[in-house]
Amino acid sequence: MVNVKLNCSKEGAASPTVTLEEALLWSESVDNLLYHKAGQVAFRNFLRKEFSEENIDFWLACEAYRKINSPEKMASTARKIYSEFIKVEAPNEINIDFTTRENITKDINEPTQSSFDTAQNIIHSLMAKDPYPRFLKSDSYLELINKKRSKQQK
Repeated sequence: MVNVKLNCSKEGAASPTVTLEEALLWSESVDNLLYHKAGQVAFRNFLRKEFSEENIDFWLACEAYRKINSPEKMASTARKIYSEFIKVEAPNEINIDFTTRENITKDINEPTQSSFDTAQNIIHSLMAKDPYPRFLKSDSYLELINKKRSKQQK
């Protein structure tokens, strides 16, 4: 797996803490969820149950990739992301259109910080439209909210 995706804890690892207010903010936008460490963990665990955790893993890998300044590290990481998520029959292949996949494939030998932007936007949109609304209705999210509310009332 691509090392840059380790920004999101694996199930069973110590999860970041979250307040009721923070968890409630997750319901306002998918970005509030994705840019919060505990939100990433909760959403990743949800996506794992839906067999689509590659989406958040790819999104997080792209977020980390964009921050790389060294051309050598950028090239190396771009190849890892490509091998892990983009190439046909990649171990964690994401669902993107043919043209986007081809454009990345064509440019992978000379990557830029924006090499994966189109694919990341597609995956972001896919997560926002499909699993995110289900996450907000999931037992795990609702239980988290209820636990935080009951602690706050004590």
